[in-house]
Order: sequence, then structure tokens, then C-alpha cells
Amino acid sequence: MQILIAGASGFLGGRLVPHLRAAGHQVTQLVRRPARNPGELRWDPAAGLLDAAAVAGSDAVINLAGAGVGDRRWTEQYKRTLLTSRVDTTATLAKAIAAAEPRPRVLLNSSAVGFYGDTGDRAVDEQSPAGDGFLADLCKVWEAATRPAEDAGARVALLRTGFPLAKDGGLLKPLYLQFKLFAGGRMGSGRQYLPWMSLPDWLDAVMFTLEREISGPVNLTGPEPVTNAAFSAALAKVLHRPSLLPVPGIALKVAVGEFGGEALASQRVLPGVLVREGFPFAHRTIEAALQQAVSATT
Repeated sequence: MQILIAGASGFLGGRLVPHLRAAGHQVTQLVRRPARNPGELRWDPAAGLLDAAAVAGSDAVINLAGAGVGDRRWTEQYKRTLLTSRVDTTATLAKAIAAAEPRPRVLLNSSAVGFYGDTGDRAVDEQSPAGDGFLADLCKVWEAATRPAEDAGARVALLRTGFPLAKDGGLLKPLYLQFKLFAGGRMGSGRQYLPWMSLPDWLDAVMFTLEREISGPVNLTGPEPVTNAAFSAALAKVLHRPSLLPVPGIALKVAVGEFGGEALASQRVLPGVLVREGFPFAHRTIEAALQQAVSATT
């Protein structure tokens, strides 16, 4: 396939591009600076500018763009950045797909398990309704921005990603260092569920969704969500470290503000679509996923 990808330089995009190319796909990366080689295409999502004629040469579009949720304290200004960095890119791509002739057949658009809000002990899948809170509201607007592409006849899959595990990025990066330094432990009560996924499974699940006729929301999470306490115990076991220093919930909220409250939310999210479609998980347990993550060389 000829694939156009936004967000190619991020934690996940930087790994997905070589994964796609290794599978034989031709990948063009959207960039906001002047294009430097034939594998790049310039765009300006803040201004809604993307040449529909250039999009017309693609079979599929993958959008992973968006400012990092945990990168900064959630000021009102940064919350606007979190929203616009997702909605502007998605709307620009969806409108360009709709205007392209011939148009790409599929749009895989990033979303997040934050869509479901705090689910407590209740298990949820793609049939479950949206939850409450800033991230849930953000995800609803983010996903709705794909509508022009869907209305034009493109297959749209919404990649509701949990926490892909890699020791040099995402959720695991700071925790890996803390545990290695004998300073790790559960967050808050530890009873909140954490929707993890091994990074190889995440990459393969994106490919799986791309190559099959899957549309609508797709939860990119492992088949067995675990509590934060169980996650911490598994990481301690894999790293041969104790899990002795829990982070009190109030301390997390004081340290990082509103994001701290969201970080303590419980999300018992199940990958219903992947299971139904027969996706072959390589890492079905949190211990297997963590073992893969800490032993990976890249």
C-alpha cells in the first residue's frame, strides 16, 4: 500500500514507520517544515492546509498526531493545545481525504482509552458509551473530526490506544528508571485498572486493522487488564527490584495537577474487536509484555 502518515516522529509513529516499510508498504510522512526528500509531504494542519491532490496518491492514511498528554501540567492553555493538536490534524486529513480523487480507502485515526473515563472495576469494550472528564470529552471531539472522510466513503477505524509498553517511551519510561533505582511502587491505592499493551502487539494490531475490513472504534489494549498494584508487582519482579515506595494519590495531584487525577483513573478496557477478529496476541499477560519491553534493545 501507499500510506500517508501524520505523527511519524512521535513515540509510536517513529516505530510504526519502519514496521510498515518492513512489511512492504510505501510510506510518506507528513511534516510541517519544508519537505527534504520524496518520502515527505509538507502540510499545515493549524491552517487546515493539505493538498488533496497529493493525498489522492495514497491507499491509506494513518494519523497519530497530537501533543503529549503527560508532557506538561494541564494549564488551560495546554489543554487547548491537547485539543487543537488532535482535532486540527484530524479535521485537515479527513477533509483532504473527502476531496481527493481517487480518495484513500481507509483512515486509521488515533484516539485513546480515555474515551471511557473512569470505569472503576467495570469492564468496558468498544460497545460501551463515553465516560466523563476532560480526556473523555477530548476523545469524543477528536473522533468526530473524522466524519468528513467517513461520509465520503472511506473506511475509518478509531485506534483507542491504551499504554503500549517500551522502556524508552510512554508510561513505562519513568517507571522503569524509578524501579531500577529501587524507588518504584504503586500509584495511589493501586486498585485502579491499567489498560496496557506490548509494543509489538500494538504495532501488529495497527497492521491487522489496516489490512482487514475493520471500522469504528478498536481498543488497542492487552487481553488482560491489571490493577496498578499488579502492574507494579510484575515490573518489580521482571527487574528484580522491590516495590516498596507507593506514590500517594494526593501527592501525584499536587505534583502534576489535573493530569494527576486522570492518571489515577481506573480503566478496565478490553480489546473486544481484536479478540472477535482473531488477532494473535504475542504477549497476553502483563509479565510477558514487561519482560519483552525491558529486554528489547530498541
